[in-house]
This record gives sequence, C-alpha cells and structure tokens, in this order.
Amino acid sequence: MNPGPTDVSDERAVDLAVFEERARDFLDSAAERIDAAGDAREPERSDRVALLPERRDPVEEQGMLAAAKAWKAAEFDRGFGWITGPPELGGAGLGPRHAAAYRRLRATYRVPDLSVFGLGLGMVAPAIDEFGTESARRRYLPALHRGDLVGCQLFSEPSAGSDLASLRTRAIPDADGWTVNGQKVWTTGAHLADVGLLLARTDAAAPRHAGISAFLLDMGAPGVDVRPLRQATGGASFNEVFLTDAHIAADHLLGVENGGWTVTRATLGRERDTAGNSGADLASTIRALTDLVRRSGRSDDREVRIRWAECYAQMLVRRFTSERAAAERAPGAAPGPEMAMGKLTWTTALQRCAALAGDLLGPALTADTGVPGTFAWADFVLTVPGIRISAGTDEIIRNTLAERVLGLPREPSPPPQSAGNQE
Repeated sequence: MNPGPTDVSDERAVDLAVFEERARDFLDSAAERIDAAGDAREPERSDRVALLPERRDPVEEQGMLAAAKAWKAAEFDRGFGWITGPPELGGAGLGPRHAAAYRRLRATYRVPDLSVFGLGLGMVAPAIDEFGTESARRRYLPALHRGDLVGCQLFSEPSAGSDLASLRTRAIPDADGWTVNGQKVWTTGAHLADVGLLLARTDAAAPRHAGISAFLLDMGAPGVDVRPLRQATGGASFNEVFLTDAHIAADHLLGVENGGWTVTRATLGRERDTAGNSGADLASTIRALTDLVRRSGRSDDREVRIRWAECYAQMLVRRFTSERAAAERAPGAAPGPEMAMGKLTWTTALQRCAALAGDLLGPALTADTGVPGTFAWADFVLTVPGIRISAGTDEIIRNTLAERVLGLPREPSPPPQSAGNQE
C-alpha cells in the first residue's frame, strides 16, 4: 500500500483554484471528460439507468470491482482519495470545500462505478476515525480510502429495522475479544465487503439502547455466512448475513462497551449525509433523463419541460443544501440532523425522475424490445421505492427534521398495551 499521496499531502491551506487545477490535471490524465463527448454518446454506453451497483453476472461484478479498486488506488496515490484526512494516515489535510469541489469535477468525467465504496467511506471509515482504537485507525482507514478494502453496514435485522434498538444479535466476551451470534438483513454489498460495522447486544439486562456495542467485523472470518437477496430488478446487491460463533478481536470494539448507541446515532447521521451527497449519481440520472426527453420527441411539450425542470431544480436544491451544511460544519464535526434534508431532497428528485421516465416510456418500460434507452429505465423505476426506505424512511426523516431541527413537539407514542389486551 502506498503510504500517502504525492501531490497535495501536508498542504493544509491550498488555494481552492490551485487545488482544482491539480485535480483537473489528474482527471485529464486518467479519464475522459463527459462534456468532450457531447450528446453524441453511443446508446450502449449509457443504456442502463440504475441506482444500485447490482450485477447479475458474477464475472461482470468482479470486473466492476477491479476497475473501481484500480481507480481508487490511483486517486489516493495522487492525493485525491482522502482529501479531508490527516496526512499521517494518507490524507491531504484539506477541508470540506476542497472535497466538494473535487466531487463536482469528478462528476464531469467518465470514471468507473465507485458506488461499491459508498458505505465504507460514508459510514464505516468515519466511525473508525471517531471511535476506533489507534491500531484499528491505522489498519483500516488508509486501506478503505485507497479502495484496498470494501466496507458494509451490519445494522438491520429481521425484527429490527426502523426500531433498531430491538436488535437481537449477541456478542459474548471470550478470552481475547467477543463471540457473535445472530442475523443481519438488507446488508448492501456484504458479498463484496472485507469489513463490516456491526451492532450487537452486549448486555441483555440493560435498557434497550444502553446494552448495545459497536464492532468491526472481518467479513471473511469463520462463522460469517453471506447470502444474496434477489430483488424485483433481478439483481442482488442486498444480502442477509448469518453469524455463528464469529470472533471479533478486542481492539475491534468501537467506542466503549455498551456505548454502541452513540456510534449508531453518529453513523445514521452520516448515512443520511452520504445519501444526500449522491450528486454524481443524480447528475448522471438527469443526463439520461434529458436524453430520454429528446428521444421521445416531446422536448417541446410544455408539461414535459416543466417536469424535467423540476427534476433538475431538485438536483440543485440537494447539491446546495448539502454543500451549505458541509461548509458550515466545524472541521471534524459529525453531520447534524439537518443533513436529513439532503436525503429527503434526493429521494424527492428520484421520485420525480422515475415518474417522468415512466410517463414518457409507457409500456416500453415493462418489456425489453431492444430499443436503447427504454427498458433500461426499469431498474431505476423499481429501485426508487427502496431508496425511500434506506437510510431512514421519508417519514422518519421528516420526524427528525421536525423534532431536532425545527424544535416541534415529539410525535406521541402509542399508549402501553395492558396485559389483559395482549394477544
């Protein structure tokens, strides 16, 4: 592994214009600009419109992973893989404005699908950085940001989704760490992951939120069984994970024992921040939607133009909301509850894009006729409802914004059920 970047490391006050020039030099040397190809792109290059990195062919999936890892390694080695990270761990030591500027620039180039790193960099790595032991930070952070390792999030369970505090996976202390038994579900990318951020109950007698701990789990360890969950799209980017006497080393505890709810709240905030910052994905969706409007022959239709403009405007709202919150955040501070707005604006934009695509395509959306840019939208339309659930449902997001940002009264809880009324 390269010990650190060579271009911008240790330059904590790099002028933004100078930084952008260096970033363009790297991107020009490593990728093709999208605007250089204009609208005359070959249909097959952008035919499939999708939100998840799912592949039906394992060979294709491994090829995608190899390309993504090669890109991340090159990016890291040139100083753009961990822009806000400390130089001693391979970061560039710069601020969120530089990171946002680089994301915007990279979105204008054709680069491999990097979504496989989304959870690792958006949730696992920040949790390690804030709560991990020094040995875990040095072992995992450079490797995650360079793309040498892929991360996943092991939170949800069959009986613990929105009510995460009811999780049942148990971690029992052993001679040099913990032994874990239980089941997780809806784990994105677990079949490709090397390390997972795991929640497990470590004190069954404690109140629900107080008896949970957070750990790092080696996804290749004995006792970790990953099984795919087939989706309506035909893909399987989600998984269920069965843990049978899986071992976790002592230095893989995040934070303190039974203090996992603190890690959980910080991670969920970052999850919504990550979802709200999916700018490149949304920009590519708008480009594909623009192509669809033109091919449909309805680009002069007033209603279609208004609906397309609403999609584009929603993308800008998401971008500016996320960038403003990031700029106002203190260096090193975790995202606050206001970042839920980014996720909400993202899902709103996706719903509008899906509705317009469906209306433009009609029956052509439901069967593969071989016409480019038609059935290719099926994955997108089928996936949008799931995106509304991930990282907190839209309803939970609205409650979070109402209660923690606007200061409105908490939503009333249902009265406790008496023993005589229980079935």
